[in-house]
This record gives sequence, C-alpha cells and structure tokens, in this order.
Amino acid sequence: MSLYLHFIYSFLSTIGFCIFFNVPKKDILYASLTGSIGWTLYTYLNNITNSASLSSFIAATVIGILGEIFARMNRKPVTVFIIPGIVPLVPGYGMYLTMLDIINNDFYSAAKTGSDTIFIAGSIAIGVVLVSSTAKLFKKINKKNSSNATH
Repeated sequence: MSLYLHFIYSFLSTIGFCIFFNVPKKDILYASLTGSIGWTLYTYLNNITNSASLSSFIAATVIGILGEIFARMNRKPVTVFIIPGIVPLVPGYGMYLTMLDIINNDFYSAAKTGSDTIFIAGSIAIGVVLVSSTAKLFKKINKKNSSNATH
C-alpha cells in the first residue's frame, strides 16, 4: 500500500479515536494530523530499517513534538493531541497474537511476539516521555530566565 493511502487511512482512524476520546471539534484536525503523520512516518521507517521498535520510537518522538507544537498553538493540554496521535502506533495486533499463541500452547512464539510487542510499546512510551520531559525542562528554564529578567 502506498504511503498516501497509509496517511489517509490513519487520518480517518485517528478522527474516529478523537471522537471516542471527546477531543474538542476544532482540535480534531490537529490531532488527526498528528496520528497520520506519526503512522506514515512509522510505516516509511519500518520499511527502511525493518525495526519496529526504532520506527515506533522515532514516530512517537515526532508525535510528541507535534503534540507540543499544537498544544501551544491552540492553548490546550498536550494530551489532547498526543493520545489520539499514538493510537495508530499501539501494537494491538502483537498483543492479540501473543494471547493467541498462549491459548494455542505455542509458548516459544508467544514469548517472541510478546517481547517484541513490549519493546514496541516501550519505544512509544520513551519517545513521548522524552519529548514531554524536554518541553518541561525548556518551560522551566524560560520561566527562570523571565523571573531573573524582572528582578
């Protein structure tokens, strides 16, 4: 499937999650852009690197950056944009396959699929937390510099 179709389908699916998560109507476009850019980047990088964990980390980092930008632009909490944005990346199929392997008593395959899924989920979390922590650090530094300038 072409990257254009990945973009369109992930955009539409993220709109659905925005509605499910009660994202304000005027923020749905930004949140959906975040999700579709993240998924399209993940797909592109996964085709190049063949590493779902690395691709998830980079895509989640970009989603975090876009979420921070859109949050500042729209004066909304970052979670309004990040939560629906990371939903396309969540390795739900890997979780499903892991449980299916356990039910079928294929424990070797369950361990492999499960560990891959955990690494992907961890990569997503690390990417988002990295951006969030960096943004908070910059806010703290800017706040300290502005309070020093007034004294």
